Amino acid sequence: MLGMSCVLNHLRAERGFLLRLQRTGQTQPCLSGQLSQRTLTRPFSRAPHSAASQARLKLRTRLAVTLLFGGGLLGVWWYVDSEKQQRLRQQRVEQLRKVALGQGAFSLLDHTGRRRTKQDFLGSWVLMYFGFTHCPDICPEELDKLSAVVSALDRDPSLPPVQPVFVTVDPERDDVAALARYVKDFHPRLIGLTGTPEEVKHAGRDYRVYASAGPKDEDGDYIVDHTILIYLLSPDGLFLDYYNRLKSQEQIVESIRNHVHNYVSL
Repeated sequence: MLGMSCVLNHLRAERGFLLRLQRTGQTQPCLSGQLSQRTLTRPFSRAPHSAASQARLKLRTRLAVTLLFGGGLLGVWWYVDSEKQQRLRQQRVEQLRKVALGQGAFSLLDHTGRRRTKQDFLGSWVLMYFGFTHCPDICPEELDKLSAVVSALDRDPSLPPVQPVFVTVDPERDDVAALARYVKDFHPRLIGLTGTPEEVKHAGRDYRVYASAGPKDEDGDYIVDHTILIYLLSPDGLFLDYYNRLKSQEQIVESIRNHVHNYVSL
């Protein structure tokens, strides 16, 4: 009995030890698992948030640097372009001055008897033609073409009005009354200019216009040989371009349109 009691006691003690060991084994891994989970969860749960913040900060920094760099480049480009345009304007002024066309200040009478000077046309685009009212064919043809050009330009709302001007090279026959009758056959804005022989000669000389009266016939009539050109003047009063008889209406319109769109006031 004593031996059996010892065996039973030993078995109870062993069973109790195993139960305690089992409890300890179940609890310890659970605690270890919780600690491991907490230990692993905290760093990994914060790591993505921190990485995203750093990425956003880097992106903002890059954007700021890019904007500053781009703004600097834009400022440099604007400065260089401004300097280039200024040099081109200066070169253009010098070229126009070297041409020395239309540099003078003429003073003539228009077809209404009003005194007109070059100052009256400043601020306006001008198409100017030199001719005479007794011209049989060339002058009417050129004035018809000039009038058609002005009308075509008038139909373009993006362009300012162009002032057509006719200057006689025959002041002896083309007085105010003769010009008033003559300009009625062309564009309604056409202004005819005349004056004394000296005034007309002075105006023509400024534009290098050649004019020479031929011999008179038995009726006292004569033809004037003269330069056949249409002159384009800028709002600054300077000569910009010219068009001879070979230039068509369409070519002249396109040329003037380009001049107007690319024009920079001096």
